[in-house]
Amino acid sequence: MRRTVHFTKMQGAGNDYIYVDTQLYDIPDPEKAAIAWSAYHTGIGSDGLVLIGKPHDGRRADYSMRIFNADGSEAMMCGNASRCIGKYLYEKGLTHKDTIRLETLSGVKILKLHIQDGNEVESVTVDMLKPLLQNQEQFVGPSVLAADERIFEGTYVCMGNPHFVTFVDDIDTIDIAHYGKLLECNEAFPQRCNIEFAQLTDADTIRTRVWERGSGITMACGTGACATAVAAFLTGRASRKSNIVMDGGTLQIEYSEADGHVYMTGPAAFAFEGEIPLTGE
Repeated sequence: MRRTVHFTKMQGAGNDYIYVDTQLYDIPDPEKAAIAWSAYHTGIGSDGLVLIGKPHDGRRADYSMRIFNADGSEAMMCGNASRCIGKYLYEKGLTHKDTIRLETLSGVKILKLHIQDGNEVESVTVDMLKPLLQNQEQFVGPSVLAADERIFEGTYVCMGNPHFVTFVDDIDTIDIAHYGKLLECNEAFPQRCNIEFAQLTDADTIRTRVWERGSGITMACGTGACATAVAAFLTGRASRKSNIVMDGGTLQIEYSEADGHVYMTGPAAFAFEGEIPLTGE
């Protein structure tokens, strides 16, 4: 008899993932599971698979997160997913803390839960740590890239995973799928890259559309929102606090002058739960 896995579908600003508690279920081949379960017509449908588990070092973190994109590739970090994990852990009674230390492949992130009515997590602020503005192993090319004869000037920002933020004047009409795919695989990015297309629409308000490495167009990207805010500040387009308006919702980002960290605040929501056969059995 095939084993089944209980899953929870959640979304943060429209960035939707499948969440599984690996303290209860063993997922021996998460890459394969991510591909099968993320398919919209034959699986659950999502931007990827998130595994919640125990940290390697319980003295440094309370829980751990691993995230696999819809194509099976493993990501270093996901801001929207980390907020969803905070809500998941608290509202399912796995923790009573309003501050959670989450172990990721890009370090331990601190989640601050904003709780209303005693038991509902309204929003979560994540300390995304300091941005990395230069990574020679990943980014070896210029800040001006060409894609199908169009030139994109951008800023490289690593928020645990790599982002190339380019400001455009045609945010509502630009072919994100076409140019995003080309820029993701540009020779400047040996490990591929997430691409943010951004446009300042008001003071400290930036409309952003996302092409995610391994997932394609997504409704939102937490690390991408952080990267966009940092790039906007560095290029003189916005202050240290900005609203990043993505297809799935708005995230509030602060690039702190005090400690150099990036703080992301935004919503998280449950969609539905269910059972699915364990892929590969």
